Amino acid sequence: MAYLKNSISWFIRRTGFILFADYLRYYFFLWRNFYKNKKFKNNHPDIAIPPDYLMYESFKLDYQRYYVGGKQTAEWIFNLTNQWLPKENGFILDWGCGPGRVIRHWPVKNYYGYASDVNDKSIAWCRQFLPGVHFLNQQLIPPLPVDEQKFDFIYGISILTHLNEHSHFLWMEEFQRILKPGGLLLLTTQGLSFKHKLTSREKRDFDQGKLIVRSAVKEGHRTFSSFQPVLFMEKLLHTFEVLKQIIAEGEENVQDVWIVRKIVN
Repeated sequence: MAYLKNSISWFIRRTGFILFADYLRYYFFLWRNFYKNKKFKNNHPDIAIPPDYLMYESFKLDYQRYYVGGKQTAEWIFNLTNQWLPKENGFILDWGCGPGRVIRHWPVKNYYGYASDVNDKSIAWCRQFLPGVHFLNQQLIPPLPVDEQKFDFIYGISILTHLNEHSHFLWMEEFQRILKPGGLLLLTTQGLSFKHKLTSREKRDFDQGKLIVRSAVKEGHRTFSSFQPVLFMEKLLHTFEVLKQIIAEGEENVQDVWIVRKIVN
């Protein structure tokens, strides 16, 4: 079954139908979740919910999972990292924030929250509906419009998974620039638990520590997919101190977590 799914995915991507197929998928989820989403909106009229396609582009088209799951993710990130974070007045950046799913729930109120994204429509929506956070327009490649040594903490949830190899290294250089000495970086990646999605040739390259990139669409799009083996990530993060790595092995489609710190010279 996995071989068949991989073959179909490869065919759709190679024949140029990936964007069309993804758009059909959007309408499928729009229909499937219509009544569930309508119920959530009716029960929570005061909660700002982004336009459907903006939500779909960066997450799942499920209002409850967007809002409640976003809160759970924010608390999960904080619980993983709070031992290394400043107790107050810290500057944090949600890199690749989409329509603000996580940053809107950051559990520590006396932090200065920033968030950036390549989707100008998402940033415009966030600025209108999510006060208290500084939202930044960014490009696919650095720099970000901020000063050097600005942030105590940067996190990117499934953002490297949509970038090519060159962009991986450019962003590591940028994070070195904008993190304070001793600043923290958390990234999630498609590691070993995504290996079942790869073709036989991709699996051989993955086992050799090579980044696997499935393109055929514009870099940064949700269907542009990269898979990061441990050896590649160790090479990518060699200028940081690795504090914690969580390698997902027992369950399929669970992203690896890397928590690293900018080395104080």
